[in-house]
Amino acid sequence: MRILGIETSCDETGVAVYDSDRGLLAHRLYSQIELHADYGGVVPELASRDHVRKIIPLLKELLADAGSRLEDLDGVAYTAGPGLAGALMVGAVFGRTLAWSLGIPAVGVHHMEGHLLAPMLEANPPAFPFIALLVSGGHTQLMRVDGIGRYELLGESIDDAAGEAFDKVAKMLKLDYPGGPAVARLAEQGDDSRFNFPRPMLDRPGLDFSFSGLKTAVLNAQNNTEDYPQKKADIAASFQAAAIDTLSRKCERALKESGVKRLVVAGGVSANKLLRAKLADMVQRHKAEVFYPALPFCTDNGAMIAFAGCQRLLEGEQQSLLIKVRPRWPMTELAAPGSV
Repeated sequence: MRILGIETSCDETGVAVYDSDRGLLAHRLYSQIELHADYGGVVPELASRDHVRKIIPLLKELLADAGSRLEDLDGVAYTAGPGLAGALMVGAVFGRTLAWSLGIPAVGVHHMEGHLLAPMLEANPPAFPFIALLVSGGHTQLMRVDGIGRYELLGESIDDAAGEAFDKVAKMLKLDYPGGPAVARLAEQGDDSRFNFPRPMLDRPGLDFSFSGLKTAVLNAQNNTEDYPQKKADIAASFQAAAIDTLSRKCERALKESGVKRLVVAGGVSANKLLRAKLADMVQRHKAEVFYPALPFCTDNGAMIAFAGCQRLLEGEQQSLLIKVRPRWPMTELAAPGSV
């Protein structure tokens, strides 16, 4: 089965062709970073307009890369949520209409399920069950995964997500957009022991996260500490150390409590070098394994949507002609493919 995947949930236009027999044939991604950089964050209306502008040219390039024609497609998968409503509508309307015109099925995919399954695109995919740390944009969640669509929420952020905290700290430090990579780059020049920032919610049981207190501690350090040449780099390094330590120790707790020996980490923050180093040490101590998507598939992309959609289309799941997007969509509401 050959599936076109379309991702337009936020500020990246992603398209891909995935074949159930041959794997990923091609993918294309256009990032709107330059468009939103002057505003220090994503402007929803501009994001929607740019998806409209780029989606058809990207599709033409993709089909050429994949050696495919529209007539070769067996289905279309598009991101139906969560995300920005206008941006989601661009991909949903385009994808559902294209599928209707070709007489093939379409399916709306949960954006976070796409991230969760992205490591399945690799040569050594994780087997079920596994624990998943999803750290993408406004989401920080720990899930137990017993199969596609069989998800148990173990813990999530009760306020800011990790990615949001990185972005807000970047603004405090007057760094460029996007904030996460900018903080990580600056942290390489700093002393992560200079500021003793809190590791939120590690002193209590459970697997929930909180990053608002850590963010406030950074703001206080920025405003109330005497300036010195390395101050910003030290703050960045100390913040990153606290945030990553929190994520790593919660993952360790989840593995211990569940008895599961496989950990999947997906989403934009999964590309963070310090996080990968911390988790590598942790799973080695526990004789466990950790799996990641390839770096191009850590951020939003069409390949993960094509793969996730393919699994559901293979089980006969498909979208009606009613086009619906869900800007807010709890992942625990998903059912296993073929069960509904």
